[in-house]
Amino acid sequence: MTAPVDHIAPSTGTPGAEPVLRVDKLATHFPIRHGVFRRIVGWVKAVDGVDLHIDPNETLGVVGESGCGKTTLGRSILRLIEPTSGRVTYKGEDIIGASKSRMRELRAEMQVVFQDPFASLNPRMPVNQIIAEPMQVAGMSRKDIRDRIGELLKAVGLAPEHGNRYPHEFSGGQRQRIGIARALA
Repeated sequence: MTAPVDHIAPSTGTPGAEPVLRVDKLATHFPIRHGVFRRIVGWVKAVDGVDLHIDPNETLGVVGESGCGKTTLGRSILRLIEPTSGRVTYKGEDIIGASKSRMRELRAEMQVVFQDPFASLNPRMPVNQIIAEPMQVAGMSRKDIRDRIGELLKAVGLAPEHGNRYPHEFSGGQRQRIGIARALA
């Protein structure tokens, strides 16, 4: 089991600025059910008492052993999984009580890039389509989407012509970059 981190390096974000994201005592527990009547006999504490903040111009990387709760933390912050307890504020707004429609708007601004890029990319979609998806949801025009995809691919170190390829045609590092381009979209 991994020991909790007692110290995190000082922030390199904007001094004195309000955090973009603040997480206080976030917990996500899953019930363990047993027997014919599926009674709860215990709890798996996937995320338990997490505190963090991200200042403007900062990026946070969560690193840990397999199964330690990294993905659950990200999904709980985005409320793709409902947390058991705790508080999450984004740009000063409490998002734990936000409506589904408001969360959809907020998720367009908040992105998680998962550790395993292949699992987060649809193997049946070319890279252009994978990156275009969030922009289509946002209602951008086809021309703007096409232009933006080229910009994003260049920004992550890939050529625009790579957009016609499928995820399996890339190395792990390149797939990670595709995930980052999609997050930036």
